[in-house]
Amino acid sequence: MINHSNYWLKNAHIPTCLIVDNQFIPQTKENLCLCDIQIQEGKINQIIPASNTIGIDLQKGIVLPCFVDIHTHLDKGHIFERSPNLQGDFKTALETVKKDSILWNEEDLYQRMEFSLKCSYAHGTIAIRTHLDCHENQADTSLKVWQKLQQKWQNKINLQAVSLVSLDYFLTENGVKLADKIAEIGGILGGVAYTNPELEIQLEKVFQLAKQRNLDLDFHADENGEIDSICLQKIAEIAIKTNFTGNILCGHCCSLSVQPEGVVQKTINLVKEANINIVSLPMCNLYLQDRQENITPFWRGITKVKELKKAGVKVTFASDNCRDPFFGFGDHDLLEVFNQSVRIAHLDTPYSDWITSISKIPADLMKLPELGRIGVNLPANLVIFKARYFSELLSRNQSDRLVIRNGKIIKNKLPKYKQLDQLNH
Repeated sequence: MINHSNYWLKNAHIPTCLIVDNQFIPQTKENLCLCDIQIQEGKINQIIPASNTIGIDLQKGIVLPCFVDIHTHLDKGHIFERSPNLQGDFKTALETVKKDSILWNEEDLYQRMEFSLKCSYAHGTIAIRTHLDCHENQADTSLKVWQKLQQKWQNKINLQAVSLVSLDYFLTENGVKLADKIAEIGGILGGVAYTNPELEIQLEKVFQLAKQRNLDLDFHADENGEIDSICLQKIAEIAIKTNFTGNILCGHCCSLSVQPEGVVQKTINLVKEANINIVSLPMCNLYLQDRQENITPFWRGITKVKELKKAGVKVTFASDNCRDPFFGFGDHDLLEVFNQSVRIAHLDTPYSDWITSISKIPADLMKLPELGRIGVNLPANLVIFKARYFSELLSRNQSDRLVIRNGKIIKNKLPKYKQLDQLNH
């Protein structure tokens, strides 16, 4: 057991891109550094090239900082048993969730959301941003539950909340009141952008509300395979037009992958100019996009992650939905998210610094500068794997990983699904 206050982790393989001030540590293959890490009083005291230090020998096992999950839907999680989406398509998912939301009282939300947090914590996640459905009376209930969980879990997981409504909602009095609520709780203003004649008017209103309240923005955009869906482009144009200086994150952006090269390049250029960041949700979109009955899907659902990154846009990956009508699987394990992202988007040729997409980059976008990286004087929040290289890391589920929080190993036992049985009857 690692529970004493001063010890060394020997022969640790750490991705170079995740080490703060790593110039003095030579790289091995796959841009990994072989290091010894001294942990003292819950913090990292030293990081040195592997030597003859006396300590716990990891035998070249990979060490990562704890994960940062920047796009989830904790309020929808784990309702698939009682509200399955048997068609597996987006339209049915929307309809099914709307019907199920009648059951979203405080007790139901609290139990399902906390179950998700237990899963995330056990897998090694240290920060989560969740979208919460906020139409009308649901906002009060969901935000109240979120605040309770934020307080209870404050020493384990940093929780952020984003409002989730269709953008036309912000043209109403209730939408303005929602923006006020989000400001009161220190949240992020968010919504779903749909192609419609009033899209630009809706976006201008959202940007205005955010600027007046000094709020960051987080949009769902173009979660479809429609060639004419250019909400991401419109968001970028309005951001530039309004001189918005806050943080903007856009999720999904799937239609970009089915559009002509000229449209793609125009959109990416605007996204870069507007300083917009992108989060791809590969597992959910692989599940939903291009689904047709009795027809094998043709495309993978994700956005142009490589092209966006090449243009200098910050790209992240996240869990999104978990065991609900939008995605019938998942366990809030960001290693699984990264694993699937690598396979779906061919991020292994080479691995480069893509591992920052579930650690350092989302931590920076969530304004958590001490998270998502490994460095001297930073808290020792680490995930340790027996796998020595990425090919080993991504070939097994790594259920035997060790999670260290503030220098001490945690009991990372996953909750049993039977805990949710009473909610599914």
